[in-house]
Amino acid sequence: MSAIKPNDAAFKALATSKDEGPVVMLNLLKFKERADTSDVGGRESYNRYSRDVKPMVEALGGRIIWHGRADQLLIGEEDWDAVALVEYPSRKAFLEMATSKQMGDIHHNREAGLERTVLIACRELRGETI
Repeated sequence: MSAIKPNDAAFKALATSKDEGPVVMLNLLKFKERADTSDVGGRESYNRYSRDVKPMVEALGGRIIWHGRADQLLIGEEDWDAVALVEYPSRKAFLEMATSKQMGDIHHNREAGLERTVLIACRELRGETI
């Protein structure tokens, strides 16, 4: 089951990771029909958040690798509306952004628009096999 906010244990594990290389965040997103405390849909509320977070990601040296609408569910039970891959230069950079005052100021649009989400920190295998 997915949630909207990270649990404390997962956040601490990310913060104490010894991996100092780039991290790609896989975002699976399911939007609410109507956003909380707003007259817009969940997708629009999330798009407001995305518009504001993109410059924050880029200021840290990160980038949006790919984003798009989820088209068809082939395996699994949870359906998603959108998927995004966002690269940060390090876990530290991601945490800096995630805990910033600026994030606190815009996070309400993310929460208001999402029914559920999954966020997975990924690293390149660098010659290793899966």
